[in-house]
Order: sequence, then C-alpha cells, then structure tokens
Amino acid sequence: MSILVSNLTKQYGAQTAVNNISFKVNKGEIVGFLGPNGAGKSTTMKMITGYLASDAGNIEVCGIATNETNIETKKKIGYLPEANPLYIDMYVREYLAFIAGVHHVPDSKKRMEEVIVTVGLTPESHKKIGQLSKGYKQRVGLAAAMVHNPEVLILDEPTSGLDPNQIVEIRNVIKALAQDKTILFSSHIMQEVEAICDRVIIINKGNIVADDRLSNLQQNTTCQQQVTVEFKEEVNIEELKRLQTVSAVTQLSTFHFQLTTTDAESVKKQLLQLSIENNRNIVSLQSQSQSLENVFRELTQG
Repeated sequence: MSILVSNLTKQYGAQTAVNNISFKVNKGEIVGFLGPNGAGKSTTMKMITGYLASDAGNIEVCGIATNETNIETKKKIGYLPEANPLYIDMYVREYLAFIAGVHHVPDSKKRMEEVIVTVGLTPESHKKIGQLSKGYKQRVGLAAAMVHNPEVLILDEPTSGLDPNQIVEIRNVIKALAQDKTILFSSHIMQEVEAICDRVIIINKGNIVADDRLSNLQQNTTCQQQVTVEFKEEVNIEELKRLQTVSAVTQLSTFHFQLTTTDAESVKKQLLQLSIENNRNIVSLQSQSQSLENVFRELTQG
C-alpha cells in the first residue's frame, strides 16, 4: 500500500484536531478525504506530507515511516496545499524549474514542459504567476506537485477557483494520473468526488466517521431513498404502505408508484415477493441512490 496511517493524533492545546485515526490507501486508488471545515482534513494531510509533526501514531508512505526518514517520504509525495503557496514574482517556467531543481529532477526542462501540457498551462506559461487568474495559479500548484513524478499525490482542494470547463479538465488529469499513482484529495464539491472517486473517507471533529466505497455509503445511509415501481395490474396502495421501512407512498399514475424508504434494496425485494404472492407483474422497478451530499450531511451534522 502507498499510504498507511495508524492511530494518528494531533492536538492544539486542549483541542484535539485529529483523534487516533487509522486508514490506508492502496496504489492506484483515488480516495476522497472529506469533512466539514475544522474537521481535521488539512491537518491530517499536512502530517502525511511531513509538513506537520503528529503527537502520536505512525505514518508510512510507500513502506517508509515518515518519523524515521522524513526526507525520503517527501520525495515520494506531491503536495498541493489548500493555501497554494506560489512566488508570484516568478514566471511560470522559472518557478517550475526552481521546484524541479529542489527535487533534483533529471532532464528537468523536458519534465517541466510535460507537466505544463498535462495541466493545461501552455497558453499562460509565458506569464508571471502574479498575472494569472486564480484558476491558472491552481494549475501552477498542481504542476509543481507533479514535476518530480511522485508516487503519491496529496491534493487539498485541487479544483478551487476553477471554472466548470477547467474542473472537467483537471478531473480528467487526476483520473489519468491514478493509473500509476496513489491520490488522496479533499474537496467541498461533492459532485467532483462522485465523479472521480470509488472510495471516500469522511472525518468529523477529528474522528473518521466513514471509510467505504461510495456505492456502499449511498446504500447504507439512513437518509430517505426513493423506489419507483410500475405494475401491469392494479395494486392497492395500502399494501405498499405496509411494506417494512416504507414511510410514504405516492401514486404517480394508475399502476405507477413512488415509495420513500431508508432501505431501498429491502423494499425492492419485498415488492418482488409481493408480486409473486399476488400474481402481479412488475413492469419496472428502480431505486435512486442517495447523493454523496446527503450522506455527508447525515454523518457530519449534529
């Protein structure tokens, strides 16, 4: 595995920012690291990258313990922090050449041009960083995180400041990079996480409250879900209201109903059983998974 976090803790005085958390991220995974403001996301990312020391626990990056060889693990990581630190008086190529030099990148000029193309910086690459829009500054930060070709990318709000077209472009870059890299990234844009990630880790008040595949989280939530069913024959709506976990039934047409439930899969099974026992035919049966936003709210509110 590329990232292994074990019993990680960080305190600021009396406040526990990160409370004894553990998780792992395997090579080739794109994992969304989510949480409300102040939940401990950025603090955790800073500890993984070695920019912040932990108070307790262990971190391994590509099999190397960060508390033993911090410099070696930093070589394995590309980091784009939430507050993207850039030298605004430097030209784009000048800055990337400087970062490549810090990492002793071989054939740095060639590599620098590769990442400029990859993140879509070519049209603005002749300018000073201070002349760029926020979106293009974000691309410079992403290019700097990638220039030494790290095995692990830690991206804290990588699409911040980008317009919808740029977001799609960066999303495609992240997906392509995941073919041979491990990516842990945070975002407040739930649609981005749904589009990129198969797995999500949610942290709240310093504690991990979810770590699972996105599809499992959407199915296992107690949020209200919708099941729509259409029968070939007439059905008494009262029969549908008596199904377990169904809280409401709306009749959409003569044979078409929408059921509100907290367990869509269970309701679908009950509907199939009902049709068999009463010799009724189901024309269509569909359920709608909860959005990640609803899952997030359920796990982090209150």
